This record gives sequence, C-alpha cells and structure tokens, in this order.
Amino acid sequence: MNICGYYPESINEGDGLRAVIFLSGCRHRCSGCFNPETWNFNYGEPFTEHRQQEIINEMANNPLLDGMTLAGGDPFFSADEAADFIDKVRISLPNFSVWIYTGYMYEDIMAHMDSAEYRLLQKCQVVIDGPFIESLKNTSLPYRGSSNQRIIDIQANLRHDVATLL
Repeated sequence: MNICGYYPESINEGDGLRAVIFLSGCRHRCSGCFNPETWNFNYGEPFTEHRQQEIINEMANNPLLDGMTLAGGDPFFSADEAADFIDKVRISLPNFSVWIYTGYMYEDIMAHMDSAEYRLLQKCQVVIDGPFIESLKNTSLPYRGSSNQRIIDIQANLRHDVATLL
C-alpha cells in the first residue's frame, strides 16, 4: 500500500481537527476527480511499518486532534492494509475517531459482510460514501464534493440496522 499524502492537521476532511492520510489506488475513475493521480496504486511512497509508526506517534503527540481520516484514491481498494493500520492506531489511540472516504455505496459494502471492505468499515465511525458525480458537484456541502455522497454514522447503523446520516 502506498500513501500519496499526509496532512497532520486539517478541518476539511471531517468533523474537528483531523490527521488525514491519502491512500493511493482507485478504480472508480470518477469524471472530474480532483485527484486523478491517486488512481495509480504505485503513486506516492510505500506506507512502510516505519512510516506508519511515525504518523501514529505524531497523532498521539498532538492533543488537539479529534481523529483521523483515510481518503485517497479509495482506501477500500487496500481494505486489509487500511484495517491493519487502524488496528495499529487503536493501540496508541484507542478512542480515536476514524472517518473514511469511498466511492462505493454503503449498502454495497454491507451486502458483503464477509469481505475485507466490511471489516474496514466496522473499524470506522463515519463513512462518506458514493462516487463523485461531476453533474452533482456542490462545493457548499460539508466534507463531500457532490450531492449524491452521504455522511453516514457507521456505528449507529450497525447498532440499529437503519441508515443514520449525519
């Protein structure tokens, strides 16, 4: 797995102040994507154990952070590795909020409960789902680029089996 960006602090990719890690690789290829270079799985730098620990240490030493966001590309194309990274984060930051972006629809991931993608989803608190659709672009929406994309409270959905939007 490669990362193609890391912001130690951001207010644009989720609620509060968040560390943001951009994972390389995406097969959705949304027309109008603002980051088409991230479609390439080899773009950026290898997300080595050493680099992961550097980022975890930096997050753990920043008392102002509210959580972490995984973006991309699409982290769900590296679901096993992304889930393993969240497990490592939870060792140092057990209650750290994790938001994640995907071009997949939430219902499609939920329909495959034995998949790596479902395992990754379960480890997060919020998902912004759905492909970017250029004709539905709306820059006034918080945390998303087009009006079809939803901000979903994953843990509430898992508890109540009802779509819970934020």
